[in-house]
Amino acid sequence: MIIAASVVLIVTSLLMVTLVLMHKGKGGGLSDMFGGGISSSLGGSSVVERNLDRLTVATGVIWFASIIVLGLLFKNG
Repeated sequence: MIIAASVVLIVTSLLMVTLVLMHKGKGGGLSDMFGGGISSSLGGSSVVERNLDRLTVATGVIWFASIIVLGLLFKNG
């Protein structure tokens, strides 16, 4: 169980880094490579940005849960 939670933590950590880097900053982001810059220049946030936000939040929740699980496993083990 500890190994599985550790693998989930490593995978979600790498995914979080990638997703955060893809977000659009003040000067544009890597999300512009996937079409985010075209529609966001027309006003409002694009579908790509909203989906990227949702995916980032979901990954963050899984990342946080895996940290809690690992903490409980190491405390009891």
